[in-house]
Amino acid sequence: MSGEIISNEQGFDVSVSPAPGGSKCFDDDGRRKRTGTVWTASAHIITAVIGSGILSLAWATAQLGWIAGPTVMLLFSFLTCYTSCLLASCYRSVDPVGGKRNYTYMEAVESNLGGCKVKICGAIQYMNLFGVAIGYTIAASISMAAVKRSNCFHDSHAKNPCHISSTPYMLAFGGMGVLFSQIPDFNQTSWLSVVAAAMSFTYSSIGLALGIFKVAETGQFRGSLTGISIGVVSETQKIWRSFQALGDIAFAYSYSLILIEIQNTIKSPPSESQTMKKATLLSVSVTTVFYMLFGCFGYAAFGDLAPKNLLTGFGFYNPFWLVDIANIAIVLHLVGAYQVTCQPLFAFVEKHAARIFPGSNFINKEYDITALPAGFKTYKLNLFRLVWRTIFVVITTVIPMVMPFLDNVSGILGALGFWPLTVYFPVEMYIVQKKIPKWSSKWISLQIISVACLIISIAAAAGAFAGLVTNLKDYRPFQPNY
Repeated sequence: MSGEIISNEQGFDVSVSPAPGGSKCFDDDGRRKRTGTVWTASAHIITAVIGSGILSLAWATAQLGWIAGPTVMLLFSFLTCYTSCLLASCYRSVDPVGGKRNYTYMEAVESNLGGCKVKICGAIQYMNLFGVAIGYTIAASISMAAVKRSNCFHDSHAKNPCHISSTPYMLAFGGMGVLFSQIPDFNQTSWLSVVAAAMSFTYSSIGLALGIFKVAETGQFRGSLTGISIGVVSETQKIWRSFQALGDIAFAYSYSLILIEIQNTIKSPPSESQTMKKATLLSVSVTTVFYMLFGCFGYAAFGDLAPKNLLTGFGFYNPFWLVDIANIAIVLHLVGAYQVTCQPLFAFVEKHAARIFPGSNFINKEYDITALPAGFKTYKLNLFRLVWRTIFVVITTVIPMVMPFLDNVSGILGALGFWPLTVYFPVEMYIVQKKIPKWSSKWISLQIISVACLIISIAAAAGAFAGLVTNLKDYRPFQPNY
């Protein structure tokens, strides 16, 4: 091995002459042996997919009704599973078993499509990751404020409206983000993903149980075949809400932003593509079951009055301690989801900084920190990583403090990113990889899927923009907003 400075394996190149097929300590690309399995990949996916967005599925189902709501959830589960498998086939170029590895989504696009599409893909991907980070900060602060408000309601016997500002809770979440953002790379977030996945099952199960008990208590399934009635909302609101509901469901399944990075943690044999497809099928199946149950029982419990967030919108007041546990689980899950989601962006910046300044000790040198509690490995401190990631977390904390309605902006970014990242690029790369002839039946089928999803993305973006305009009318910075 040469004497070059080596930093985290996700962000920097390692100058090793790889042995064919790898060795006991190194893979075929000269990097340290990957250890990921179906289970760790599934944990990463579930952490990224089953986010707090699940809590809005009852509201989304209420906008679409008993026929369209569950149907749309099933359709998007099949679509996500299918396009994710297409993308997984593009982890290695030319040959899915022994071809050149693509370590990031952008590298996969560059290897298969090239040209200006690489820059377009990068801009969309990293803008979306930035937007998701802001969305997670807002969602976590709302859940933390909900715990405080729930206890206030309980103590005052619901006589006090208990208006609370989410700003202090954004600061608290930002503080946790600064600490955990120093996890060097994706390979070292597996434990965090397992904890986060467990938390997502915790609050999803609590929300589902509360919905079932509510239905049992009232003895009826509320709702209608076509969703919220004209009269409760205007015709225009019905259209915008339906578009927004489509977007909420579509984005609730999406994790293509980090799929390649997750796949890059998987060991082989069997091939990474084969393992990733199994993890995709497992995690999307589990996710779909939870989504269907959560959305349907939430709608059955509240009908047209289903809140946008089932646990923080105070659809449930009692037992207040159980609702508090669910909201605490949401916060813990979002701490992990924030780190898993932002790792590709962290790695991208650090990799390019190292290329531009290869001789900089500030950017490349690592310092061993040994003064750690017993049982902990030596931590490798990188000053650039410490400074830049802290600045990133501060920015994604301060912006939502000033503009807490930015979750709608995240929705717009999600809508604009859904089609290219989840559908268009995977479809086009798969066509190139498998050399599918133009105008063949398979080519036409893939293009039909792509165009249909483009239309959905445009409609969802319009719905999210309408929601943003509505929120702007009532915007008051740094005021109690919950």
